[in-house]
Amino acid sequence: MLSHLTHHMNRRPQRFALLEQIAVQGSITRAAKAAGLSYKAAWDAIDELNNLAGHPLVERSVGGKGGGGARLTQEGARLLALYQRLEALREKVIESAEQVEDLERLERLMLQTSARNQLHGEVVIVEPKGHNDLIAIRLPGNLQVLAQITHESTERLGLKPGRSVIVLIKASWLSLHERSPANTANVLEGCVDTLTPATSGPAEVRLSLSNGQTLCALLSEEAELSPVPGQTLFVCFAPDQVLLGAPL
Repeated sequence: MLSHLTHHMNRRPQRFALLEQIAVQGSITRAAKAAGLSYKAAWDAIDELNNLAGHPLVERSVGGKGGGGARLTQEGARLLALYQRLEALREKVIESAEQVEDLERLERLMLQTSARNQLHGEVVIVEPKGHNDLIAIRLPGNLQVLAQITHESTERLGLKPGRSVIVLIKASWLSLHERSPANTANVLEGCVDTLTPATSGPAEVRLSLSNGQTLCALLSEEAELSPVPGQTLFVCFAPDQVLLGAPL
């Protein structure tokens, strides 16, 4: 329990680790190295920070050394200071591994996306595939999902074995089958919970997985299936149809 608690306390989101290092180093190259990012991933993270904040948090500095100078703007320095104060308060509040797990649950519960299906899992394997990575994710109950994302995305999310992730899949990306298809990367077996007909467009099928998680799939009017509650179906989707999110 102590090792799990220590690991959580020492973990810093790469975006904020990068901000901290930019404030110290004044160089993107040195800051990226210290934060465990490539030069490109560092600038991608800076672009995202600037876009999400609504105001630039980092700006290039003229005459910087080591492959590109940068400094925090006034807004960036203020937000970094606030983040550091919040981290200090978090460390005072968390006293046990159980509280760490509860905090991680709260982080997942606060996530909102447009994807209907959101599953919690843990990275078990990161396998390079050219410019992409194949990420094996273990869901509760030892179910597994494969996701294919770019190597830059893997770096940006800090994905490695043991990393907690959110698996996002749009309902329209799921296909339903009465039998398990061969040569399909992602196949999950589920039991039809409810079927919601639509006045226009596809009907919605809600399935319960063996681990207690649920998936929602869309059934078009042209589909040959006629699901009924209690029926076992197989849900299929490609690895490149899986989006991943990681808590800060």
